[in-house]
Amino acid sequence: MRVDGQTKLATPNLAPGVSVYREKLVKRAGVEYRVWDPHRSKLAAVIMNGLEDVPLHDGDTVLYLGASTGTTVSHVSDMVGSGGMVFAVEHTSRVARELLDRVAVHRRNIIPVLQDARRPSEYMGVFGRVDAVYCDISQPDQTRIAVANCNRYLKSGGYLMLTVKARSIDVIREPADIFHQEESRLAGFEISDNIDLRPYHKDHSMILA
Repeated sequence: MRVDGQTKLATPNLAPGVSVYREKLVKRAGVEYRVWDPHRSKLAAVIMNGLEDVPLHDGDTVLYLGASTGTTVSHVSDMVGSGGMVFAVEHTSRVARELLDRVAVHRRNIIPVLQDARRPSEYMGVFGRVDAVYCDISQPDQTRIAVANCNRYLKSGGYLMLTVKARSIDVIREPADIFHQEESRLAGFEISDNIDLRPYHKDHSMILA
């Protein structure tokens, strides 16, 4: 939408009147929207960089790995709506508390999971199969971790959205080489896109599979 003379991404606010990270709230035709900053969210960045078919829909269930303080989680919550569910996995207790206080307390469709994404079998509160796994973690074996979670929780035909952080994997090699390397590690998945996140996030890409 047009905001202050510029085209901006926005999601309909599932918690009207509540701003998560001081983002601007805008009303259009009686609906409140939250402006979505691609510099603060890799999902917003990949949309700005050309992703047309975002595999997150009203009513979907999402397993979100690396929830942090909930900036992107909150927008995913808006996208899946009150009929959807977001299992937000974060292993740092201090950060998880901020996720709870800033985001989850205002949104019934978010279930915080205080666990290490390396151990999906130990998650408390995650039930059933999910429509999408969103992975945004800073680990050298981030792709292996994402696949392990998909094997346990992702529906057949469901989507993986994997943020590849090249410098968490190798600080010397060219990021483009690392992006392709991680794509090759997704055996059993059909790759639909691998999108570089520049200029919003340096040395990052997102693989959709």
